[in-house]
Amino acid sequence: MEDMVVKYTDLSVKYSDLFTKNNDQSAKYNDLSAKYNTLLTKTNGFAGGSWYDHTGAAAEFVCLPRDPDLTTKFTSGVAYMYGSEYNNNEFGHDAGNDLPCSVCRSTVESSVLMIPGKSSCYDGWSMQYHGDLVAGSYYHKAATQYICLDEHPESLVAGQDDHNGKLFYPVRTSCGSLACPPYHNDRYLTCVVCTK
Repeated sequence: MEDMVVKYTDLSVKYSDLFTKNNDQSAKYNDLSAKYNTLLTKTNGFAGGSWYDHTGAAAEFVCLPRDPDLTTKFTSGVAYMYGSEYNNNEFGHDAGNDLPCSVCRSTVESSVLMIPGKSSCYDGWSMQYHGDLVAGSYYHKAATQYICLDEHPESLVAGQDDHNGKLFYPVRTSCGSLACPPYHNDRYLTCVVCTK
């Protein structure tokens, strides 16, 4: 009988340990579930990018804000920003329909975000710098990216010779597939780099 009491006690201790571990796992699961439910926040805008057939088109899509800050200060060669469209009916929308976009970020991770068409960050974000949206020219053959060039750009010492290479041009809007308003035709896009 004494042997059975010892075995019962051992089983009782093991059950208690297992129950405690299970409760710990449940608490961890509930914590992860709560984090998942608040993991993503979203900002909606207009999907944009270069013209699909320009040989110097910028390579990536961007998510343009619905409240742009535009400028008219440039007069030289340009890159262009267009809206994005579905080109067939296979996505559940008619061909020619414009695309919205959203920028998502984790609420538990740090984020760096370049916002084309804005010169200030949204509430809760810290501005690192702002300037002008630039890309390679639409008539050049190489694909490029849209980048945010600081409002007060620097240059390298002894870097003034014109040897071309990777070239930057200010980006201006082109209405049609791009929503106008809030955008306006042939206006240059500002940009801002924000962190959170």
